[in-house]
Amino acid sequence: MFGDVLGNKIHFTSLGCARNLVDTEVMIGILLKSGYEATDKIEDADYLVVNTCGFLAASRKESCDTIGALTQDKKKGAKIVVTGCMVQNHSHEIKELYPDVHYFLGSGDVEKILEAIESKGSGEAITSARSYLQIGEVPRTLSTPKNYAYLKIAEGCAKRCAFCIIPTIKGPLRSKPTSQVLKEFNLLLETGVQEVILIAQDLGDYGKDNPELGGLENLLKEILKKDQDFWLRLLYLYPDEITEELISIIEKDPRICPYLDMPIQHINNEMLKAMRRKTSKEQIIHTIELLRKRIPNIVIRTSLMVGFPGETEEQFEELLEFVQKHPLDNVGIFKYSMEEKSSSAKFAHHVSEEVKQSRFERLAKAQMKVVKKKNKSYIGKKLKVMVEGYHPETELLMRGRFYGQCPEIDGQVIINDGRKVKAFGEYYEVEITEVAECDLIGRVVSSYSTPSKKPSKQKLVLAQ
Repeated sequence: MFGDVLGNKIHFTSLGCARNLVDTEVMIGILLKSGYEATDKIEDADYLVVNTCGFLAASRKESCDTIGALTQDKKKGAKIVVTGCMVQNHSHEIKELYPDVHYFLGSGDVEKILEAIESKGSGEAITSARSYLQIGEVPRTLSTPKNYAYLKIAEGCAKRCAFCIIPTIKGPLRSKPTSQVLKEFNLLLETGVQEVILIAQDLGDYGKDNPELGGLENLLKEILKKDQDFWLRLLYLYPDEITEELISIIEKDPRICPYLDMPIQHINNEMLKAMRRKTSKEQIIHTIELLRKRIPNIVIRTSLMVGFPGETEEQFEELLEFVQKHPLDNVGIFKYSMEEKSSSAKFAHHVSEEVKQSRFERLAKAQMKVVKKKNKSYIGKKLKVMVEGYHPETELLMRGRFYGQCPEIDGQVIINDGRKVKAFGEYYEVEITEVAECDLIGRVVSSYSTPSKKPSKQKLVLAQ
């Protein structure tokens, strides 16, 4: 039975991280199984679901702006349901701005989406469950392109970084049972997914809440027992958790993409200590050098923060020098954001916005030089590229990714000669001929033979 006199069309908006996207896909699956229909047209939707992000002030502003835009563009009588991280801790802000929101769901209450949609009156379900980890028989419908999907193996966080409120938002670490991860992994491959991206707030902490799970290394060994070709990508791994055993696993099996997103935030030891990070400058550099030595073709991505309370010009210069002396392939740069519930909010010597912006621009400029130089080193090389579709600007070009490019956050391979491409969502050998800042440009040389099952719909039902 569909709610009141409305129809059954639902529009979804997922904001924030890939873990949020997985939760959104679960909600889509639940509603599709119940007879609802997803639509990408706001004006056609009877219900509009927004999965919010509440990590930073900028994230909360984006969430509110998105709700506001939907409120204006929706058809008369359509209802808005707001879910996710911002609801968990800042629902009052949304209620003040948008009193007509139909229903609120907390970030751990994903499975109550049908209840929210079919509720005749406005309401909320915001329980103490701060994060969601599907287990057992739960439908999930993928919203990513057919060739890749995210697999969430844990939620919450065991760390207490001074600048971060993730533990407050998402709660303590909770790891998914190995059997459940393997079940989902196999189902993804059965749907035709060729790249599975393991995600958690911190992959390296997997299993530390339950010693019986054996940790990330044990999980990877179990996954790699699968006798099938695929790409396995790891997001995210802190430098203190990149062990000799983990490096050995990546080194020995080409199905694990030689790609690591390794957040380090800073390189100055005083800053790292103030941030309550568990590594030192010396350990970080050692880890990078060890990775480069053991896995020469590895692509390393990181995130760096400028303007943390107390950061001096000298400490920033040390960070600037680091990206030049120890060049990393991709860097996400963030300006420190003071979050009320973070420990660092109470620190002295906060850095002005003007200084933060100046340091942001200087670091970004230095890193862009590194990226351009690294990208030029690919010219003349032939790479295994997943060709995903036409370029968004013209069908005269195609786009794809090699192992060193993660969806959504890194550059891409732009293909200017795709005459040998017979189908999207397949691997091709591409010769790189030039670069365009963060992107590589090349021509397809030949195809790879990658037989796989590819049903028309990507719907997962996780049976118990």
